[in-house]
Amino acid sequence: MSPELGTILMRTLSPNILVIFGASGDLTHRKLIPALYNLMCDGMLPENFAMVGFARKPNTNEGYRADIRQTVEKFSRTKPINEAVWARFETMMHYQQGDYSTSADYEKLAERLSTIDAAQGTNGNRLFYIATPPEVYTAITEHIGLTQSLKPEGGWSRIIIEKPFGTDLASARSLNEHVHRFFDEQQIFRIDHYLGKETVQNILVFRFANGIFEPIWNRNYVDHVQITVAEDIGIGNRGSYYEKSGVVRDIIQNHGLQLIALTAMEPPIELDALSVRNEKVKVLKSMRIDDAHGDGTVRGQYGPGKVDGQVVSGYLQEEQVAGDSQTETYLAMKFYVDNWRWAGVPFYIRSGKRLPLRTTEIAIQFKLPPLLLFSHNTAAAIEPNELVLNIQPEEGISIKFGSKEPGSGEKVQPVNMNFAYGSTFKSPAPDAYERLIIDAMLGDGTLFTRADEVEAQWSLISPVIDGWQSGSGSFIEQYRAGTWGPKAANDFIALDGRRWRTL
Repeated sequence: MSPELGTILMRTLSPNILVIFGASGDLTHRKLIPALYNLMCDGMLPENFAMVGFARKPNTNEGYRADIRQTVEKFSRTKPINEAVWARFETMMHYQQGDYSTSADYEKLAERLSTIDAAQGTNGNRLFYIATPPEVYTAITEHIGLTQSLKPEGGWSRIIIEKPFGTDLASARSLNEHVHRFFDEQQIFRIDHYLGKETVQNILVFRFANGIFEPIWNRNYVDHVQITVAEDIGIGNRGSYYEKSGVVRDIIQNHGLQLIALTAMEPPIELDALSVRNEKVKVLKSMRIDDAHGDGTVRGQYGPGKVDGQVVSGYLQEEQVAGDSQTETYLAMKFYVDNWRWAGVPFYIRSGKRLPLRTTEIAIQFKLPPLLLFSHNTAAAIEPNELVLNIQPEEGISIKFGSKEPGSGEKVQPVNMNFAYGSTFKSPAPDAYERLIIDAMLGDGTLFTRADEVEAQWSLISPVIDGWQSGSGSFIEQYRAGTWGPKAANDFIALDGRRWRTL
């Protein structure tokens, strides 16, 4: 068991039924079911627990259990399958066929949950997880809200909603208003799986539990911040989704802005949901896009190229993509956080598909000290200190500083100190969904986004999208797959006398 999940055990998990809408979908099979199995292996699920999968696809309990066994064998971090654990786990898994828009099917679901309550002692506690395409979010929440028998007296009910939460500010506000008709804000858990990653959670501990970093985490010492969310894969079979989304909705509006908020926020009064999210909202509301040059963005779209030595097609050749598509697969932006701590410090963010490697990191570059002690040539070669929080695929933290090379002379070479989760903590880090599911069962919203938080994020991004759609924003530049994006991205940061980190 990981130390992180072990700590959670000190909090009491109530018996409950997790109802997954979209139980036959990719997210459920790749992430949710393996997360539940891993939690079972770690002794983290409550003794009285059940999962009911709800989807349109015809299936039986036995058929569904066979399906999810294959899923667990492929995607679980706990391998091989522990037969004793599986024998207990599969008895907790149930399947209910139904249509998301048919009231009678929700009544049948309620009857099924009541039967499971009686058999497994789950006390009427319900955690509803919407893992479906966004076009049925409103129908599902409305039917849950109107079907009173789904929420028995004496039990608690909560709802987890996957991203994307809206497609712009207006739709996010509309969805918030709709969900609030049936659930109070403290019952709603808007999930952003990046917030469940160990390194992201560790940002607050790193900043506020270490006296050597907090005093220099400000405009007096930090030159700029770079955030990179890079993927080497293309869009795969997600063409129809990506055409509507692009990287701005898929990554920047949610994951990207959350990483900036956690990096820039002030210390909360307490490490609880209210205090942490209050501070994140303050950051988001103080942010602005630097549009001194154009609209403050650089957009790109990958063309044919090579990744890992393999020839790959361009975005326009992908399935379900329009031949004249103007959807961006690369985006770079520059933000300022206009508050006392960060005034004048630029936050650069870039994200793209078909880049040379898969990595997500936050890099804080510090200002150079006065270099009067060194010769001109030596001083010109000294690099700024950097603190890098590596979020994926290898979670850890590194610090770059200058050191004198052995021998005579004064040549200074950059060196790194590295901390890796995998080698320091012997137990594997839990998957993000494991932590987030447990927190939702506990009613702890710290790692979930609040209504005003989502709207603040869209308030920043919606005007940019509107500008693109009106033809006044940045143009789409094609870049070769396997490279670090369009040339304009390098020019974009070079205007400030800076350059992107070499990864």
